[in-house]
Amino acid sequence: MAEHELNAEGLNCPLPILKAKKALKGMDVGDTLKIRSTDPGSVADFAAFCTHTGNELLSSSSEGDIYLFEIKRT
Repeated sequence: MAEHELNAEGLNCPLPILKAKKALKGMDVGDTLKIRSTDPGSVADFAAFCTHTGNELLSSSSEGDIYLFEIKRT
């Protein structure tokens, strides 16, 4: 299982989700994607995205103005 990273800092909705969707499409089942975002709306967006796509949101946290997500490709 591989870990992938996506830096979506400075991007606003819907770009972080669109870039994550593209990245996940090229990954194997079981791989994880770590995402960094500065868009506060991404917290709700990634939760809804994972619910809709069936991918697993492993973690959602923040460090100051940076929002961190880890998604498992299912």
